[in-house]
Amino acid sequence: MKEFLGLLKKGSKSALWASIMNAVIAIIKAFTFFITGNVAMFAEMMHSIGDMANQFFVFIGSALSKKAPTDRFPGGFARLVNLVLLGAVLVVGILAYETIKEGIHHIVEPSETGSWFWLNISVLGVAAILESFVLYKAMKEILEEMGEKEVKGFGIVTTSFKNVGNAKPATKLVFLEDLVATVGALIAMLAIVIGTYTPFHQAEGYASVIIGLMLFYVVGRVFLDNAAGVLGVADEEMEKKIGELVFAEQHVKDIKKLMVVKEGDELHVELKIEFSPNMTVSEADAVRDKIENKILQERGVTEVVIEFDEDDKMQSWSNDSKDKN
Repeated sequence: MKEFLGLLKKGSKSALWASIMNAVIAIIKAFTFFITGNVAMFAEMMHSIGDMANQFFVFIGSALSKKAPTDRFPGGFARLVNLVLLGAVLVVGILAYETIKEGIHHIVEPSETGSWFWLNISVLGVAAILESFVLYKAMKEILEEMGEKEVKGFGIVTTSFKNVGNAKPATKLVFLEDLVATVGALIAMLAIVIGTYTPFHQAEGYASVIIGLMLFYVVGRVFLDNAAGVLGVADEEMEKKIGELVFAEQHVKDIKKLMVVKEGDELHVELKIEFSPNMTVSEADAVRDKIENKILQERGVTEVVIEFDEDDKMQSWSNDSKDKN
């Protein structure tokens, strides 16, 4: 138990914060739905429940993934966060289906909104503000992970959107879910206004379907990202960066093999380099240690395995920044 509590302290803080926030929002929306029976509110309630469950799973998975390797699992637990998220998307997928089904039912058999207009609008407005706050926190966390701590103002928004693809799995999920949640709350508010002040009472049903489809988008995106993470996907951008870093060392003649594999939040690097046959073993060891220390300073890299061999005079790795000929 002590070890488990210690691991929880290492879990994604943004995911835990988002889960708590969405739990509060889900309770408020549920209370409002049971009073008003509003379909758009039902969709938003399901959306918040889905976000809460997913982000809680992310927090637990990110914490357990920090567990140290054991004799039974010498490779560590870094990919556990990906496995947990694959299970979490099943819950969100069911909620998305129920949301769309309820929306279609309201489109086929529309009903008037009733006399709870301001209650619905107020609750959704508060939810949109809270969701946007969590979204902003996720944006800031993306910038911290990318080393962009000096970005200010609207640049936080643009830079976070630009770099979200390279964010850690937990941070990326919080960003996507709260982006969709904020947009979903605004769509639901618009549908309630239309359904109240126009004869188009099906608006809330269409809003429910749109919100359900956005939930399915999150399901698809999370599934694809984490399925790749479970298999061990290569980080091509980091491979290129490390390749340039290695070739900056003048004693390196060629790179025979370079792999950078994502495992949860971590990057594992395997490298085989070639040195001049005139170098001694001790000299090659010193250069290898120097390269290893440089690679370990790169964002997300936790393990580096380097082999070396003498130059076979056959170029395997092309690098524009250094002429090997």
